[in-house]
Formats: sequence, structure tokens, C-alpha cells
Amino acid sequence: MQKENSQRVRIIRLKGKKAIVTESLAPGRSVYGESLTNIDGKEYREWVPFRSKIAAGIMKGLNMPELKANAVVLYLGAASGTTVSHISDIVKEGLVFAVEMSPFVVYSLIGLAEARGNIVPILEDANKPGQYFNTVVACDFVFQDIAQKNQVEIFLKNCRLFLKGSGSAMISIKARSIDISRKPRAIFDDVKRELSQNFNDVKLLTLEPFQKDHCLFLCLGRK
Repeated sequence: MQKENSQRVRIIRLKGKKAIVTESLAPGRSVYGESLTNIDGKEYREWVPFRSKIAAGIMKGLNMPELKANAVVLYLGAASGTTVSHISDIVKEGLVFAVEMSPFVVYSLIGLAEARGNIVPILEDANKPGQYFNTVVACDFVFQDIAQKNQVEIFLKNCRLFLKGSGSAMISIKARSIDISRKPRAIFDDVKRELSQNFNDVKLLTLEPFQKDHCLFLCLGRK
């Protein structure tokens, strides 16, 4: 994280172990059973790397692109909002457009949005970004966590429509959702080549031991 957000995202010792925490936008509320702790009179929530791809990346040394307090984020594959809630903590004055196609889990997102005020739940299929084109504004950061065979195609379609030219994007790739018969590293290499055709700089980070056969790709400078 950049210096501006150093107080909203911290790496501390919690219960004797290294932990990532974010300053809570809704104090007193645990989203998914995570630990709450007080630091300098402010409440922080543990960001569990076994529950979040981004947290796993940070634990492994990921340097996140700058997410300012007023940043606009598009989150594809929001599920019930585990990672969305931490992004919401960071961009406290911005917006998080949270796209999820399952009506069941969107109910959880709606409750999260009501408590926080900066999350916009969108019940749509991320493979059809035209369906929410009139809802989402230009974004500073796009993140995707969708375990489908065409996950890269979905990511690129959304980046073309919504990511600002100066923005950054990141995708979590689950190798076995693309091709269970191939080695994950070979799949990751193919994905990097495809992403490099659309971005000037693509960084790769595998997520073991937190997430098996997963990799994060940080994409900078859209072509």
C-alpha cells in the first residue's frame, strides 16, 4: 500500500502471529468472523489470507497499487463480501461496485452495503458487462476473482469498458478452473502472455501456501 493508506492497512502481531488488518469503516461489526482489535483508539479488522486472495498476496509481499481514500473500484465475483469489506475499509470515501451473479449471496452484500455506505451491490453476470454499463462509472481499480474457464476474457472485457487509462487492475487466476489437465505454471505463463498484449506491465505472484494453484496478476498501463 502507498504511504497515504499506511494507517488503514497494517501488518501487526495479533495473537502472537503476523496479521494484516484494515481500519474498520463500520466499528463493532465482524463481517465473516474475523478478529477485531484496537490500535491507537481505532478499530481494525483482521484480513485473513486464507479467506482472501488479495490478503494472501500482501502476506507474500505484494505491493498494491495506490488505492486512495476516494478511489472507485470494480470488484468482479464479489461473493458474500469478505474481501469487498476490506476494500471498503481502504477506500472509505470512494465506491466499490460489487458484481455477483448469485442472488443468494447478494443478500449478504446488500446487508454489508447498508452498514458501510460505499458499496454498490450489482446482481449481474460479469461475463455480460453491458448489463451494468449504465450503473458503473469509470474505475481506478478493477479486481476479479471468478473461477470460470473464460475468466481472462471476462476480466479484459470489463477493463476495456470501465478501467481508466491511468488505472490498475488485478485478477486472481484459479488454474484448475481453466484446464485441470495442465500444470498450473503452464497456465499462468499463458495467462501472462495474454494479459501482456493488453497491459504494459504484468506482474505475477503465486499464492501458496494460502491458496493452492492460484496466482495473482497485477496489470498496469492499459494498452
